[in-house]
Amino acid sequence: MARVIRGVGVGGGTAEGPVARMAAPRLPPPPRAVPPEEAPAEAAAVRAALRDVAATLERRAAPLTGAAAEVLEAQVMMVSDPALADLAEAEVRAGSDGTRALTAAFGSFSAALRAAGGLFAERVADLDDLRDRAIASLLGLPVPGLPRPGHPHVLVATDLAPADTALLDPEQVLALVTEEGGPTGHTAILARGLGVPAVVACPGASALTDGRRVLVDGAAGTVEPDPAPARVAEAAAAERRRRRAAAELSGPGRTADGHRVALLVNVGAPRELRGAAEADSEGVGLFRTEFLFLDRAEAPSVEEQTAAYGRVFAAFAGRRVVVRTLDAGADKPLPFATAPDEPNPALGVRGLRTATRDPALLENQLTALARAAEANAAEVWVMAPMVSLPAEAAAFAARARAHGLPTAGAMVEVPAAALRAEHLAADCDFLSIGTNDLAQYTFAADRTLGGLAELLDPWQPALLDLVHRTAEAGGRLGRPVGVCGEAAADPALALVLTGLGVTSLSAAPAALPGLRAALAAHTLADCRELAEAARTAPDAATARQLVAALG
Repeated sequence: MARVIRGVGVGGGTAEGPVARMAAPRLPPPPRAVPPEEAPAEAAAVRAALRDVAATLERRAAPLTGAAAEVLEAQVMMVSDPALADLAEAEVRAGSDGTRALTAAFGSFSAALRAAGGLFAERVADLDDLRDRAIASLLGLPVPGLPRPGHPHVLVATDLAPADTALLDPEQVLALVTEEGGPTGHTAILARGLGVPAVVACPGASALTDGRRVLVDGAAGTVEPDPAPARVAEAAAAERRRRRAAAELSGPGRTADGHRVALLVNVGAPRELRGAAEADSEGVGLFRTEFLFLDRAEAPSVEEQTAAYGRVFAAFAGRRVVVRTLDAGADKPLPFATAPDEPNPALGVRGLRTATRDPALLENQLTALARAAEANAAEVWVMAPMVSLPAEAAAFAARARAHGLPTAGAMVEVPAAALRAEHLAADCDFLSIGTNDLAQYTFAADRTLGGLAELLDPWQPALLDLVHRTAEAGGRLGRPVGVCGEAAADPALALVLTGLGVTSLSAAPAALPGLRAALAAHTLADCRELAEAARTAPDAATARQLVAALG
């Protein structure tokens, strides 16, 4: 039997089937020089190719909702940027053919995103896909796309473009395996939404060939080539039990001995609201408000914000809604809130720090949240992002309460906040851990680099130490401590987080049944034993293995 290939698991469950590899884009013809008299026609053809890509993606996005539609709409915006077409035309008029012009234009945009860092740098792979699609349209070649072997399969690729990932059919795609990517990339996000097992940052997958059978374990982050029939049968039986247990349970999250762990959903855009509200949850653990502020020249008015927040609160009447105030800066620059020339935006003025530059941004948002909360029956909690110092947490809580928002908290996303969590919690009503940023800052590892995915693995014991320290501090002061990062969507890790003292988990709606079932099958003592094993392990891979063996 071939050795097990390891990566980062980002989708729960297991699946077995034959590999179908994503084909590499076809190589364009050799470059040619474009004489001046042909430049206008070549430039027009380049612009037409960009419009064709945008129109195709718009058609794909139209019937979709949730994260898939959001990802495709972002692609449309990128390829429709007039600056991109202008740059390509300039290359043509300088003598390049359309293929070289598109390559140069997209390359320039990619370089800018890499320099911006953060989530912007994660979009570089998206630009590469858009470039390939535009070149294919220009040359009349087949557009890069998903393999269609005619039977259910395990999709293996170097990486997956949003335009393809958003259209995956879970009836045909049994599991996803990518050589690149990371736990916070679009492949991971969409895989969780589809509920299919997925393993990313798995360089060993390059050796997998079409038709070869593999067993993918999204929880363990492993790909087992040529599995024995007995191994496949064992995994299939365990998967059936997992699905059956998840389907049979409903209501609040609790361990086998009745310890409560609130199960909440994340909401980041209006189109997600209906699905999130219909999920069997106790409310919203992370309401991202940035959608109101992005892609505009000035901040939304108090009235516009009040109406938008009110729609969310109305949908969750009688349930908790935890609102994160504006998290601008770094990967979410705003012309009216952030400086364009910060040398390192991820370490710059972002999150709560933007209020020091423009206090009215936070004041208006708190005013709108208070008005919307007063007009609706949701239990509104409000928290500040990127808090570093206890004084920042205390000042934010005081401002929120002065606006009539009685439950105010702080996000723990930097090591300083975790190390001084008891001091943060002293003046707050709750804490919420954002594991994605906390991992990035703990390990000094850019979350956009697939080569550093191992460091960003939420099973890293050093990260679990910080979660433990934060949860313990909250427990001593009687403050709830939630997790709203990617770690919360992993059922096995949910047990560890519960054992560390976390009191709520917020994830995509599709993840909640698995979380509920995992909790119901273990006592709080079990969770504490698993947490101690994971936290004291030498590395993330060992932590996973120990928990799997003990659980």
